[in-house]
Amino acid sequence: MLQFFKKKYIIPVVASGFLFVGASFKEDFFEIAKQIEIFTTLFKTVNMNYVDQTNPGDLMDKAIKSMLIELDPYTNYFNEQDVVKFKINNTGEYTGIGAMVTRKEGKLIVREPYKNYPADKAGLKAGDEIIQIGDVNLIDFKDDATQLLKGSKNAKIELKYKRNGELKTTQLILDEVDVKAVPYFGKVDDKTGYIVLDKFNAKATQETRKALESLKEQGATQIILDLRGNPGGLLGEAVNICNLFVPNNEIIVTTKSHIAKHNSTYKTSKAPYDLEIPLAILVDGKSASASEIVSGALQDLDRAVVIGSRSFGKGLVQRPIDLTYGTQLKVTISRYYTPSGRCIQALDYSKKDANGKATKTDAKNFNAFKTRKGRPVFDGGGVLPDIELEEAKSNNIVDALVRNDAIFNFGTQYYYKNLALGDKIPNLTDTDFADFKKLIKTQNISFDTKTELALKETLEQAKKEKIDASIKASYDALMTSVQKAEDAEVDKNKVRILDLLKDEIIKRFQYKEGLFSYYTKNNSEIKKATQLLNNLGEYNKILKK
Repeated sequence: MLQFFKKKYIIPVVASGFLFVGASFKEDFFEIAKQIEIFTTLFKTVNMNYVDQTNPGDLMDKAIKSMLIELDPYTNYFNEQDVVKFKINNTGEYTGIGAMVTRKEGKLIVREPYKNYPADKAGLKAGDEIIQIGDVNLIDFKDDATQLLKGSKNAKIELKYKRNGELKTTQLILDEVDVKAVPYFGKVDDKTGYIVLDKFNAKATQETRKALESLKEQGATQIILDLRGNPGGLLGEAVNICNLFVPNNEIIVTTKSHIAKHNSTYKTSKAPYDLEIPLAILVDGKSASASEIVSGALQDLDRAVVIGSRSFGKGLVQRPIDLTYGTQLKVTISRYYTPSGRCIQALDYSKKDANGKATKTDAKNFNAFKTRKGRPVFDGGGVLPDIELEEAKSNNIVDALVRNDAIFNFGTQYYYKNLALGDKIPNLTDTDFADFKKLIKTQNISFDTKTELALKETLEQAKKEKIDASIKASYDALMTSVQKAEDAEVDKNKVRILDLLKDEIIKRFQYKEGLFSYYTKNNSEIKKATQLLNNLGEYNKILKK
């Protein structure tokens, strides 16, 4: 009898414990199941009843991606074709044409052919517009045309393309393409090695270590690690890169989430390569994610001096999760924190402004942290360099010229006017700058200033309300004033613009490798980093050694 009562008493208590733990889950699960049923019914009803033929796959793809964009720009759904591209980015290997190709305003443009790969061997140049791949005319092709440029090794693809308005043809023979994480390393001077780390793919640590070994064999006793423009990649590679310079069992990054299984601590796990070699890290506004883990961790551990401009501020961690039918979800699972405890995420996607855009953390609300030796560092807005350089900071006008292809298009124009230049460094003059300004006008390049965009929106609204004729004179006068102000900003940024034009032109003649070689002797940020490393007293003072 006693035994029975014990059982009768104990079982409900245990069961109530399970009910308590699982209550929240059950409520969430019910809501998820309810919404799935509503969506399934709606999707089926739309496809079975819509007046015109629908494409269920296309509709679902857009529905999923529209839903995820409400969360953050990094939580993404990959269909089967997207998954292939994602794997290429992570491994750095694929079979293709060996070129950066983008589609803009319906045009498929070669942005950069990689040296000695199929596109380069076939004679394609930056600025070429591909108009036909095999039998497929791209004018009417709405899908991802870059998929037509992939296939098995040695497969042949016939291309038609336009160059300066002239129709040309060529044949591509596909080959294995190895996208380097470290596209360049070399010596700046007798003592200073320079390594460009372009991305954090699966080969990043291996290639960085090889570069270090080679440079030290050549006599380098101090290193510049260039992370400018590096958008990030694999978190594990970021930890391993740090491990080259810091001891085993050192905390590099922790990840935190409201879901316990996504809370992790990442430590170095191997013997370091070199604990003592002086190290300077270059960052800019396009250094993000894994780049910020490396620069932030080595700054927190007082192992490197960070130089340049404030980094992008992406402190969110994503993980790919396989779904059905070869699809995949890359979902934000946590925030990462550097060794000092700071999260450098700049935008808060849980809080949107009136326009639906994520709000930026105000500098007044940044929290202070301490490096291992007590130097102050802050969260909330990317990694702030130990030495900020004005020339490395972003600029709205210059950024718009890059984004809207003014720099790229001038590079194309200059290349074909100066084919005899070869490996010589271009000497850009006031005449070239005047030609650039003329290109801005003739190609109607927009500066995307808020004032300009607001004026254009006002005119569009006026047209809808049929009052545009009555405000046209005032609109034209205001737009002329705005354009004069923008023109003055272009003149104000002449030196920076000429540098960017020169970079683009060097890349056309000497590929990316030639540009990095030029940087070792001429880039102002590299010069500043070299000067610091050559002044060991100042270097040690910054790091409180």
